[in-house]
Amino acid sequence: MAHAGVKHDYQLLPPSPWPAVGAISAFTLAIGAITAMKGFAGPKATGLVEFLFTKGHPWLLYLGFLMVAYTMFSWWRDVVKESIAGEHTPVVQISFRYGMILFIASEVMFFLAWFWAYFSPALFPSGDIEAARTAYTHGVWPPKGIETPDPWDIPLTNTLILLTSATSVTWAHHAIQNGNRKGLIWGLLITILLGMSFTSLQAFEYSRSAFGFSGGAYNAAFFMATGFHGCHVIIGTIFLIVCLIRALIGQFTPQKHFGLEAAAWYWHFVDVVWLFLFAAIYVFYASPQSAGG
Repeated sequence: MAHAGVKHDYQLLPPSPWPAVGAISAFTLAIGAITAMKGFAGPKATGLVEFLFTKGHPWLLYLGFLMVAYTMFSWWRDVVKESIAGEHTPVVQISFRYGMILFIASEVMFFLAWFWAYFSPALFPSGDIEAARTAYTHGVWPPKGIETPDPWDIPLTNTLILLTSATSVTWAHHAIQNGNRKGLIWGLLITILLGMSFTSLQAFEYSRSAFGFSGGAYNAAFFMATGFHGCHVIIGTIFLIVCLIRALIGQFTPQKHFGLEAAAWYWHFVDVVWLFLFAAIYVFYASPQSAGG
């Protein structure tokens, strides 16, 4: 039976260590993050316990990041090998598309939480709870003394960059559908360069920000919403770099290119979220002190 021809369109996966390794890696990452921020060991800890579990020591956090990165690389490498071997039939690709749609939906809910954290004090800054009134600076939003970034400077430039990148990644997608490998490579290369430009400009904007992460609800909400989006841009850029490498090798065909399609979906999601961030955080709630206020 093992040598008999496959008579169905489904994929039967062999035993894999990556789910277990991924779970251990994620647990190590979580414990490392808690250790770096809060710590598990007291001030009298010594030796290895002090090195790994004392507040402010990030070594376990770094180890968790490396383990998660290794798991992701190895697991997705196996998926690419399965695709090359022809195991991703049209039926299997449908399940991939459903999975990607559900993943993006979960990401939408994640960003909804950041928008909720921002709009709750923005729309109701003088609530009935005394602690809330203190945190939200007694009815003023953005808080007094906060000079928000000029929305028509770097934020507008980044908006134009992402909108242009949405065009180039669509070009790459349509190119592979029509068997145009050259157009695919150029479209991906332009999108990657635009994504790197966005990240560089956002880092520059953070470096000259008039306020830091700590100091109140506005500071935390601003940096968590825009910074979390920035992380997605970095992840999407890495996603596209992998697609570019695969395109150069010749692994995409007009019939089989779901990896590129998923990367394009993800990039469009990042674009749309930025439009909401730009309008809501940078433009609508620009402080009077900023050039665009």
